Amino acid sequence: MMDFINPNNLLNPSSKIKTYAFVGPSGTGKSYRAQMVASERNIKYIIDDGLLIKDNEVIAGKSAKKAPTKIETVKKALFKNPKEAEELKKAFKKHKPENILILGTSDDMIKQIIANLGLPALTDTVYITDVATEEEMEEAKRTRQTEGKHVIPVPTFEIKKEFSGYILDPLQIFKYKGKDARPYMTEKSIIRPTFSYLGNFKISDTVFRQIVAYLAYKTDGIYKLNRVRVSTLGEGVHVYMEVTMLYGHSVVETLKDFKKKCKKEIEKLTAMNVEVMDVVARAIHVPEEIAKEGEE
Repeated sequence: MMDFINPNNLLNPSSKIKTYAFVGPSGTGKSYRAQMVASERNIKYIIDDGLLIKDNEVIAGKSAKKAPTKIETVKKALFKNPKEAEELKKAFKKHKPENILILGTSDDMIKQIIANLGLPALTDTVYITDVATEEEMEEAKRTRQTEGKHVIPVPTFEIKKEFSGYILDPLQIFKYKGKDARPYMTEKSIIRPTFSYLGNFKISDTVFRQIVAYLAYKTDGIYKLNRVRVSTLGEGVHVYMEVTMLYGHSVVETLKDFKKKCKKEIEKLTAMNVEVMDVVARAIHVPEEIAKEGEE
């Protein structure tokens, strides 16, 4: 007798994925140890708080830690929103992962994530108590409760834009489990979510002006920076500049290169996301010797 084959599974790449769970109470250090658990099982994909991560790179999702309230955080982590769930399903079709490690605070949470993302039943579950001591878990809880810090298992530069204006700290870790085990280096990011801020910080518009003024001075084709305006736009900032160009330089190429440098430097120095950057050439400066040649 032939076994019954569900035709939906033939059309659904997610049905072929082996799913693993990493379970532990909130704040006990799951995200901190996620890469270690995944590496030991040769798992390249991790789902953690709304993000799909592959080899230290965010490839889909929006972090639940960015949500304004704890209720919204839970909804995002569970992929309750069909649109957010669909984004991950599309990523599954594109990347075709063989296995995925799902992080959750309970077995029930893992089951809900699996159901919302259309993934198959669990292959295996690892609990935080399997990989961390009581002392290590207590220390992780203390840090969470007193400092409001959370860990995301990706490098800081991968999430900087999404967490524009948040406190980010890189954390590099080198680990190995005995001489016969493969050592690995990984980088994680420490953040403070919206709802657990211990204080606020603000970057003055003057900082942005000074950055672009310095870059304008260092750019050969720009004679001077006339005006800078900085305003908040969505999840980042809108920078508007007016400059005087130097005669003899390509306006298009000079402004294109200048915009690229400004965006890169502002995001590097302030950790703020530049959503829009406009540069307008208002005038051309003609050096005196060239002007005299023209008159002759």
